[in-house]
Amino acid sequence: MPTNVYFNTGSTAEQRLYENLIIEQLSVFGQDVYYLPRKLVNKDTLFGEDTSSSFNDAYIIEMYLDNVEGYEGQKEMMTRFGIDMQDEATWVVSKRRFEELISTDQNLIVSSRPNEGDLIYFPDGKKLFEISFVDHDDPFYQLQNLPVYKMRCRTFEYSHEDMATGVTVIDDIETA
Repeated sequence: MPTNVYFNTGSTAEQRLYENLIIEQLSVFGQDVYYLPRKLVNKDTLFGEDTSSSFNDAYIIEMYLDNVEGYEGQKEMMTRFGIDMQDEATWVVSKRRFEELISTDQNLIVSSRPNEGDLIYFPDGKKLFEISFVDHDDPFYQLQNLPVYKMRCRTFEYSHEDMATGVTVIDDIETA
């Protein structure tokens, strides 16, 4: 049996209202973080990776930390080289706010969404996270719309990347 024609579950007005409510919730319950898009300096076309990335821009945007009980992942592990921090976090950002603030950057690899390998600096926790996966369909088509990105991130391990964002707290990570 087909769906009822008298109930429209995906009108543009309802989708816009739902998106506006999500943006308002992210502004109230979220955190101001810095989004650092990765710039590929010397891309290896065979393996599709870049051994020497740089981060030249930092954009302040509100995101919601989806892990309310703390960081996920392996936490602190003792290895033969010392303590290894393997914290993970899931950040939620509005698609519209991302498009307004960040997608205008010409250096983005894929300009319409957050990219794997980009960084998120969380000032309150003084941690730098690397995006490892961008989930673009969670929550799955509520009101036939996809208003947010959920980014699965892990603690960033610095390995000679160039950081010249203009934000001294972030740029000091390179020298420290």
